[in-house]
Amino acid sequence: MADINRDDDLIEVAFPPRFNYGERVIARAVIRNDGTYNGKDIGEVLVNKGEIGYVTSIDTFLQQFYIYAVYFVESGHRVGMRAKELCTLDNLPDDVVQGLGERAEALHKIGTRVQPETSQPQEPSA
Repeated sequence: MADINRDDDLIEVAFPPRFNYGERVIARAVIRNDGTYNGKDIGEVLVNKGEIGYVTSIDTFLQQFYIYAVYFVESGHRVGMRAKELCTLDNLPDDVVQGLGERAEALHKIGTRVQPETSQPQEPSA
């Protein structure tokens, strides 16, 4: 147990979770199987950088870190991730949204379900 690398001294669980259930997030880096994902080889890519997912549950690890179970739609994988490996798409600070300008609207659409346009019934041709 002494070999566990606690890569920072911050006790995340002393504060509220950074992400909420159902929140849309994006992977900040490529995530590979460390041996804890069944059915995939160690080192196999589970999530690509920029892949979009949704937080499905929140748990803790080593009484220090929050682990966010994220369902990534594109790959179909549900992966446990740390907050530092994710970025929110739903709760960006106002100054960031303002800095994005017109691109902010496109950001709101990324990873959301697009409703198909309803087509008007056409009259039969004679």
